[in-house]
Amino acid sequence: MNAPFDRKRLGILLLAVLLPVLATLAASGSASPPALQAPGGPVVLEISGRIGVTNGDARARFDMTMLEGLGVTTTKTTTAWTSGQQVFDGIRMQTLLERVGAFGDRVEVVALNDYKVEIPASDFARWPVILAYRMNGEALRVRDKGPLWIVYPQDDFRALRTKEVQGKWVWQVKEIRVK
Repeated sequence: MNAPFDRKRLGILLLAVLLPVLATLAASGSASPPALQAPGGPVVLEISGRIGVTNGDARARFDMTMLEGLGVTTTKTTTAWTSGQQVFDGIRMQTLLERVGAFGDRVEVVALNDYKVEIPASDFARWPVILAYRMNGEALRVRDKGPLWIVYPQDDFRALRTKEVQGKWVWQVKEIRVK
């Protein structure tokens, strides 16, 4: 014989099942990143394309202070263009893309001279690649591959010591387009 239908017990049962599911969804990062302030100094980087956080004209613009405020990651590595191991400071590319709510699977990095390289976004999740703004404690200048340089930690990961990866070390970065 079946028990009589009890709406109150059904409601409690549904809450017991649904509340943990809703809490998991809320904690999974479905909330968007906070708004992005406007740059107070000269813009050194623009990010456009498939991003959810902008500070005007469907773009995220950063001055150097804003980039430094996102956190500093230090990488010590050799490069094909310098002598010996160098110490680079910059923002992790994964952190930067998360900050602008990027949802693409690749990025096109554009240099001051309009040189372009397309990089899979998965590189930034897999490796601690940085967008460097200092080398050996000094701000990168245009003549030193600055003001921004994509740097792969090739000394820490043997798999990054290839010609293919070398082609992704874009210097004099001015723009990132998320695709």
